[in-house]
Amino acid sequence: MNVTVLGTGTMGSGMARNIADAGLHVTAWNRTADKARPLSDAGITVEEDLPAAVDGADVVLTMLFDADAAAAVMQQALPAFGQDTIWVQCATVGMDGIERLGALANEHGVAFVDAPVLGSKSAADGGTLIVLAAGPQRLREQLGPVFDAIGSRTMWLGDTVGDAQRLKMVVQTWTLSVTAATAQAVALASASGLDPQVFLDAIDGTAMDSKYAHLKGAAMMSGSFDPDFAVDGALKDSELALETLRAAGTNDAVMDAVRRQFAVASDAGHGAEDMAAVVHAFRQ
Repeated sequence: MNVTVLGTGTMGSGMARNIADAGLHVTAWNRTADKARPLSDAGITVEEDLPAAVDGADVVLTMLFDADAAAAVMQQALPAFGQDTIWVQCATVGMDGIERLGALANEHGVAFVDAPVLGSKSAADGGTLIVLAAGPQRLREQLGPVFDAIGSRTMWLGDTVGDAQRLKMVVQTWTLSVTAATAQAVALASASGLDPQVFLDAIDGTAMDSKYAHLKGAAMMSGSFDPDFAVDGALKDSELALETLRAAGTNDAVMDAVRRQFAVASDAGHGAEDMAAVVHAFRQ
């Protein structure tokens, strides 16, 4: 199987390496070519010409920042697709975004699978992402080796494109809220003269506990914000989650407050840092 990965940033590069490690032939392309070149060390073909990158691919996997970036890239790439090439869209693009990209695939007669992932850079590097997939059932067996390479499990949510993005939005409302709530608790503990570690010790092993709170809390306390998932990505996803909540007629007050905190952190210059850096918004 020939797999092309378009977008080799924080997530895409680890995904490409794991697909290659699974024995599939991988071609990689990135808008900034220098970011893709190190992948050649893993036996991956790095292609700077976009149409050439997708020529002959059985599967084209996109892991680009948002729907606008994916649409711009695919408008150039889709005319070079083969008759049976499958487009697997793995980025978090929201409901309007997946509808727009699905329509673009239909215009070109290309099989399209909505497949956002749960997990960040460490999971992408380790091949332990959770793949949320929605699309034609006839494609599931063919895509199995690709999804098995990048993830620890795959959840197929049916044939309706968009259902996977819908679940990703549900999960993101929880993930972003837990991160912001942890930041608030850490900041309050510090401002109250406490070692924030005692907060994590207090919830450890209780019904209130969360591995994610310990993971992000440790980063907040150490001030180590190497990006696993950046503040700007969290801000983008919080805005997509808000759109989804409003379209569903669900109260958006919590996510609106969470989005504002990520915006404060981004505006303060922390956009490229790990989303644990949202703690700066609570310290100001």
